[in-house]
Amino acid sequence: MTALSPETTTSATTTSAKRLGRKADIAVRVLQWVLALFFAIPSAGPKLVGHWSAAEGFDTIGWGDWFMYTVGGLELAGAIALVIPVLSGAAATALIGLMAGAFVFTLTFFDGQNAATPVIFAVLLAVVAWTRRDQNARLFALLSRRG
Repeated sequence: MTALSPETTTSATTTSAKRLGRKADIAVRVLQWVLALFFAIPSAGPKLVGHWSAAEGFDTIGWGDWFMYTVGGLELAGAIALVIPVLSGAAATALIGLMAGAFVFTLTFFDGQNAATPVIFAVLLAVVAWTRRDQNARLFALLSRRG
């Protein structure tokens, strides 16, 4: 059996579902997909294509296009990882860090306008991170075997 075989994924999903309950597990899975779609399309998309709306905000920060593309790339990577079972807990945690940065930048450069948005997303990501925390142990075990 390989590290990421369907049996391993099914086993981890079953463990998570037993701990949460089937309906709660499905609700968290739906939340993961909704967050992934948000981070991939309306959030990362404009940054990665250099849309004027994203570029204008990053110009205000003053760190240039490289920062916009970096943030967009991190958001897209996080979105993809949110829907990969073994990466979901770590991805949610990393995206919480990104939202903390967005909150600080919003307060610092945009006078707090829309500062609640990254906080709301951080709370939703915290739900995913908490419920998928068992996946972090699986990820660490997989990485430890390869190292």
